[in-house]
Amino acid sequence: MKLLGLSSAECVAAQAADAGLSGKFSVVMDAQREEFYVADYAMSAGKFAEVSPLKLATRDEVSRRERAGNLLIGPEVTKWFPNGRVIFPRAETLGKLALTRNDFVSGDKLEPIYLREANFVKAPPPRVFA
Repeated sequence: MKLLGLSSAECVAAQAADAGLSGKFSVVMDAQREEFYVADYAMSAGKFAEVSPLKLATRDEVSRRERAGNLLIGPEVTKWFPNGRVIFPRAETLGKLALTRNDFVSGDKLEPIYLREANFVKAPPPRVFA
C-alpha cells in the first residue's frame, strides 16, 4: 500500500486557498513551550506556494511576520495574535491536496516531521523496599 505524508500546515494553507485568501500569509500553530510552528506561503490566482518551510518560532518571530504584512492563519491563531484569521484544516481539503500529489511511498518509508530535538531524562529504576 502506498501512503502520503502531508503536514497540517500545508493542509491549512490549502484551506486558505479554498477560502479565497490572497497575498502573503503564515500558518501558525501552537508548538507548546511558548513556541509556534510556522510556515510562510504566498497565494496567487487561487494557488499557494511555500515561501519558507515549517519551523519553530518564538512569539516575537511570528509578530515580525505580521508586521511585515503576512496574514497569520491557523486553528487557534487568534488566541495569541488577535488580528489573525482562524482557519481549520478540513478532511475534504486534505483529500483534494492528496489528489494533486504523486509522491506516495510505502509505509516503512514514511517519516514524521521532527522540529524539536528529543530531550528527556530517563527515569531511574524503581526502588525496592524490603
